[in-house]
Amino acid sequence: MVFDSWQAFIAMGGYGFYVWLAFAISFFAIAVLVVSGLRARTKLLHELVKEQRRQQRLTQRKKEVS
Repeated sequence: MVFDSWQAFIAMGGYGFYVWLAFAISFFAIAVLVVSGLRARTKLLHELVKEQRRQQRLTQRKKEVS
């Protein structure tokens, strides 16, 4: 498609509202998925570190008791 001006590009032949709305919704959905995934990863890493520290404490206590 060739457009004569930026205004014609934004209007998209009368379908601009639907085209740009679809882009905005898609971008928002992808952004939400990325942020959600990063938060879940961070939470999982924190829980993993916490569990490793717990295991180290248990191992240390077993050594002290023996």
